[in-house]
Amino acid sequence: MSSPPCDKSFCSDYMLLNAEDAKLGDVFKILFSSDIAKRKFIDCPDGTEEPFGRRWIIFVSILVQKLLQATAKPLAAVGSGVEYWLNLLSGNGGFFGLIKNTFKGEVVQPDNESSDYFSFIGNLDRRQQLDPTIIPGEKKYYAALSIMAAKASYENKTHIKSVVEDHWEMNFVDSYDFWNDYQEKATTQAFIMDDKKDTIVVAFRGTEPFDADAWSSDFDLSWYEIHGIGKMHGGFMKALGLIKSKGWPVEQDPEQQETAYYAIKKQLRKLLEANEKARFVVTGHSLGGALAVLFPAILGLHGDTFLLDRLEGVYTFGQPRVGDDKFGQYMNDLIAKHDFTCIRFVYSYDLVPRLPYDDSTLLFKHFGTCIYFNSMYTGKVVEEEPDKNYFSIIWMIPKFFNACWELIRSFVIKYFKGPDYAEGGLLRLFRVIGVLVAGVPAHCPQDYVNSTRLGLSEDVFVYSNGQKILKTQ
Repeated sequence: MSSPPCDKSFCSDYMLLNAEDAKLGDVFKILFSSDIAKRKFIDCPDGTEEPFGRRWIIFVSILVQKLLQATAKPLAAVGSGVEYWLNLLSGNGGFFGLIKNTFKGEVVQPDNESSDYFSFIGNLDRRQQLDPTIIPGEKKYYAALSIMAAKASYENKTHIKSVVEDHWEMNFVDSYDFWNDYQEKATTQAFIMDDKKDTIVVAFRGTEPFDADAWSSDFDLSWYEIHGIGKMHGGFMKALGLIKSKGWPVEQDPEQQETAYYAIKKQLRKLLEANEKARFVVTGHSLGGALAVLFPAILGLHGDTFLLDRLEGVYTFGQPRVGDDKFGQYMNDLIAKHDFTCIRFVYSYDLVPRLPYDDSTLLFKHFGTCIYFNSMYTGKVVEEEPDKNYFSIIWMIPKFFNACWELIRSFVIKYFKGPDYAEGGLLRLFRVIGVLVAGVPAHCPQDYVNSTRLGLSEDVFVYSNGQKILKTQ
């Protein structure tokens, strides 16, 4: 059965990439012809032409997606194997404990659906307890709760439920695998909880290292431009819940598989109508942060004032750029109109917040408030993180020395900050990789948890040019 045609009536302009339809010969031709509308794997208005720089980005995007499609199953198998091994080691008290239990015939076999099974991301930072210093209602509380929820979102449903109910003593609502209408399978994950103190949290899962579908969403540089809103990253919109045959209808057809945006909107309305005092927070790490930002953007498109007026804030960690400067202005206006907080946390040289590029080729822009933390976990409000496009030659030496310091810090931080900040061997391996490719380990949730605990003082909100921002003392 053929898939439904892609609806573009909701947008004023578009450029859609379809890696499945791309033949390698045709992909290479895009480098030599500016008329991209001639390519079968690109859907755009007739006569659309692009300069070489943008055609090169399309070329890379398609090749990466083709590679991901070809290696999806072996990549997933490797990921499952790595996760199993890590949990096998931890469940038996480490390598020597595993050897001992093997000889005794008492090896503890991990169950990937159990509450004590950690994902690959979870094995980088196994902390489950909330920061004991946070106080409900304070702004730091929302940031600290958000990063822990964003981190927990990488785990299986039983694990998340256990963390929320047993460790945090809060209410677990549900965990979901949402349909992606373009990938034609459930590839978007999120969970909802409430803290029993009138705050509901929606946490979107980010990109898992061995998940080809999530990586494909990241590298899908399709875009849609919506009148009055601006240009937005197509891969992220598809992951949030764009309906292939209808675009962004106000309500999804009940006969279709539920996508993230519509299902979460429906659940939030139900929860908020049941508690008139409650407000909600949207959060996510990496790809999850991009989805968290797009969620209120589409609420604004639909004029959903009920939910927007009950939105306390959007807190993202290591979030990539999701739109152009017009989209940024639309979001800033939406923030001011509905008086919610929108804070983007960036740690050190994390690569992901510096992508896609903010340059003349890609035109992606960040917006709102950015709180930047250096490798000493000192936070400050900035307009843009340093080295905003990452690959600047002049930043290579500072990034190298910073990565060396982070590797050294991983061995000594527990002596200065306490055992709660100790780092394991897997994260240290990432720190070694960071010496070669600075910015990779900086994207791990560990540093964002540390940043909210060590780099945020008592929150003080002020107004700057009409926008609410958080300052750190």
